[in-house]
Amino acid sequence: MTREVDPDKRATLRRFAALGTATPLVASGRAAADDGDEDSSDVRDAIRGYLATTPGAHFSKLRDDLKLGTGETQHHLRRLERDGAVVSVKDGDYRRFYPAGRFSPFERRALGYLRRSTPRGMLLALLRDPEATGADVARALDVSRATVSNYAGELDDAGLLDRSDGYRVARPEAVITLVVRYADSFGPDAVAFADEAASYISYDG
Repeated sequence: MTREVDPDKRATLRRFAALGTATPLVASGRAAADDGDEDSSDVRDAIRGYLATTPGAHFSKLRDDLKLGTGETQHHLRRLERDGAVVSVKDGDYRRFYPAGRFSPFERRALGYLRRSTPRGMLLALLRDPEATGADVARALDVSRATVSNYAGELDDAGLLDRSDGYRVARPEAVITLVVRYADSFGPDAVAFADEAASYISYDG
């Protein structure tokens, strides 16, 4: 019996699958072999393509953006992780997924926080103005000073923020590179930042 697939879902999967098939595999070859089911292969290619453009997406976002069912998503992510094509990292209440072999631990942590609205806003505000205080950042984001302080502690623990003398983004050029490369997947604030990012990059040395 032929399964009926929602046309919108099919179009979404095909769009990301085209990216997935163009993404090099880092595994030993097991990931290249499917289980004899063309639909399964298409879904896994779509997940790989999606993560190539949206690294650090958590489970629910990936599932919803690709219009997959929960069990279906779990099955294919487990297969991709087993085959070494995808890695996942626990991030608080979330599990975030990345293409294997593409990002350092620092980059994975940065991508995870850039996918969270307030920490992303804080990082972008401090990249725009390295002299900004916690109060300045709170005003810019329209959040409480306590909220900024709490997230600053998390970002410091994650190695993304240096609080030894005010607030400074650690490895700012690496963070800027991630914002610019994946701006469309973060949202309008990141896209706006990316449009002006050249002025924040130092070429000294």
